[in-house]
Amino acid sequence: MELNLKKPIIFFDLETTGLNIVKDRIIEISAIKICLNGDQEIKTRRLKPVDAEGNQMKLPKEVVDLTHITDEDLADKPTFREIAKSLAEWMKGCDLGGYNSNRFDIPLLAEEFLRADVDIDLRKSKFVDVQVIFNKKEQRTLTAAYKFYCHKDLEGAHGAEADITATYEVLKAQLDRYPDLQNDMDFLSEYSSHNNNVDFAGRFIYNEKKEEIINFGKYKGRKVAEVLLTDPGYYGWIMQSDFTLDTKRVLTQLRFKYGLR
Repeated sequence: MELNLKKPIIFFDLETTGLNIVKDRIIEISAIKICLNGDQEIKTRRLKPVDAEGNQMKLPKEVVDLTHITDEDLADKPTFREIAKSLAEWMKGCDLGGYNSNRFDIPLLAEEFLRADVDIDLRKSKFVDVQVIFNKKEQRTLTAAYKFYCHKDLEGAHGAEADITATYEVLKAQLDRYPDLQNDMDFLSEYSSHNNNVDFAGRFIYNEKKEEIINFGKYKGRKVAEVLLTDPGYYGWIMQSDFTLDTKRVLTQLRFKYGLR
């Protein structure tokens, strides 16, 4: 089943230096843009991961073993900062999809844009996470999902382009298989969301009244506005600790929203 789109959607996959959204960097991004007329555009770029001082980060052995990408492969590649503006322009006005993208790929991509000082509001997009749909229906990995839905073996697994092409095919097969899945990006975005996140990392979420709630630590379940008012040091602790730039920015916005200084 082809997707019923209100605007273009980009399915993307990241290969990274690790799984820490705050500290790790993208080493490969592959994306398929599905246009309203059905045309497809694929972009794949390898990127040199650099630290805050601009030095190339060494890839852990487990990442090299998994992706078959080496430090030497990336030495002459552009950094994310060098492609950030053009990538943001290409993604502008599109919904986003991926496999485990809500928990990892989207938060990390947002963090990279913030580090590159590129202002792109990803919250205007709908997010469709094919893994969440799969887990709710069948409980499998991407390789198993591809075999299950598409009846093919996934060649080149853990390569960004192979993974994201498979993800797009799996979603179309899911729509064919499950009559209760509406071919609508609003529905699929809501169905595949884990929480109603305020920030991409899910440190703050909305409750049923659309109030911002803390989703971790000793204040879990408390209203953000209430904690900011009763514990003035909470904001400073977040800003000085190892949280994502997006989480810090969202909390700052909430602080101003509720008139706290």
